[in-house]
Amino acid sequence: QVQLVESGGGLVQPGGSLRLSCAASGFNLDEHAIGWFRRAPGKEREGVTCITSSDGTTYYANSVAGRFSISSDNTKNTVYLQMNSLKPEDTAVYYCAATNRITSAQHMGVLSIIDGWYDYWGQGTQVTVSS
Repeated sequence: QVQLVESGGGLVQPGGSLRLSCAASGFNLDEHAIGWFRRAPGKEREGVTCITSSDGTTYYANSVAGRFSISSDNTKNTVYLQMNSLKPEDTAVYYCAATNRITSAQHMGVLSIIDGWYDYWGQGTQVTVSS
């Protein structure tokens, strides 16, 4: 049974940092792409970043490039999202998702953060950036 569980969300001041975790079970990370998405209040879900462990590549949305970093620990079957220099506009529910239809985040580029490619989703974790 495929399962994704996010954790690490919370309240942080602007300029602060948070690290989200996505614990995967029921499949191997090296056979799947993991993406992070977010949905802000009143907005559509937005792709944030993607990682493919098979080739070790990543892709970031312009809105987070240089501030967010995605990584994976295949021994723990867990993907992390390190978020630095957080802004109020980063406030959202963050979701991780998995698919075996993306084999290279770098090759797929922006397509790797289109939610239609993803088959499995976690329940989400709330991130609030506010003073």
